[in-house]
Amino acid sequence: MDVTEVPTDQGSKSKKKKKSMKAKTKVKNTEVKEESSAAENQADPTISFPPTFSVSEIKNKQRRHLMFMKLKQEKRKQKLQLKKKRRKEREALGDKAPPKEVPKTIENQRVFDETTVDPEDEEVAFDEGTDEFSAYFNGLTNPKVLITTSDRPRGRTVRFCEQLASVIPNAHVYYRRGLALKRIIPQCVARDFTYMMVINQDRLVPNGLVLCHLPDGPTAHFKVSSVRLRKEIKRRGKEPTEHYPEVILNNFTTRLGHSIGRLFAALFPQNPQFVGRQVATFHNQRDFIFFRFHRYIFKNEKKVGIQELGPRFTLKLRSLQKGTFDSKYGEYEWVLKRHEMDACRRKFQL
Repeated sequence: MDVTEVPTDQGSKSKKKKKSMKAKTKVKNTEVKEESSAAENQADPTISFPPTFSVSEIKNKQRRHLMFMKLKQEKRKQKLQLKKKRRKEREALGDKAPPKEVPKTIENQRVFDETTVDPEDEEVAFDEGTDEFSAYFNGLTNPKVLITTSDRPRGRTVRFCEQLASVIPNAHVYYRRGLALKRIIPQCVARDFTYMMVINQDRLVPNGLVLCHLPDGPTAHFKVSSVRLRKEIKRRGKEPTEHYPEVILNNFTTRLGHSIGRLFAALFPQNPQFVGRQVATFHNQRDFIFFRFHRYIFKNEKKVGIQELGPRFTLKLRSLQKGTFDSKYGEYEWVLKRHEMDACRRKFQL
């Protein structure tokens, strides 16, 4: 009868292997910690890194992060030292100090647009005298605005329309009740409305605005974002009064921007009532149009305080169409093509 002997030391060998592996990992971790602590102790914040130095070449993650923070701290210190040096030089020179350098921004590095409007251009003056808004600017018509919504508006959209009607003088809010816009436009023209404003919503939030000038157009379609109602604005003033506000239009410099600015200007009467001290501002920055509604308060002869009344929102032009609203057969003057027009960050359309 054959008898096989079972080795009794296999379990002890496996235990020894596990212990040795744990010891090796502990040694490696302690080595990494020692290296990082040594790097902390040895790295001096005043050390200047070579110009060809790249933090991404360091493979150890902890050391790479540590060196990146040191490099960032050194750059910040160099910037502060240069700033202090320039300040001392300016104080020493006094009136003879050179003018301050203008910081580079996307706005002042803007790519020149051929359609930039010159206010003294005769062609521009002729176009303004014969366009769709000439009757308003000649004082022949007074603005009358119809504000409506998409079908079945809810919550924020309804309140947004009501607050817009309190900002725009002679504005009336009507609800669609399933009517098509092509049927609404002739009724608006018959009742002497000069504008039709449609607020669209998505997921109970206003997300679009169609602004149609009557009776001959044009029609602009905007994306609406960052809507803040009056209750959501901190330190807001009291409810706006019925006085006609002043209108400020900023940075509408191209031919397209000029026509959009005139479209907004014709929403409000031309004779503002300065007693109300209310201002509606359309500020264009990087093709985003920011709307704000303020009341200014004279504190003394030199200081003026500002109270925001609300609402506030941001517009982004999607298209400009000739004539009144016509989604099928309308002729478009301008349409936003994102991948073509937004390729260069320094080129703007408005």
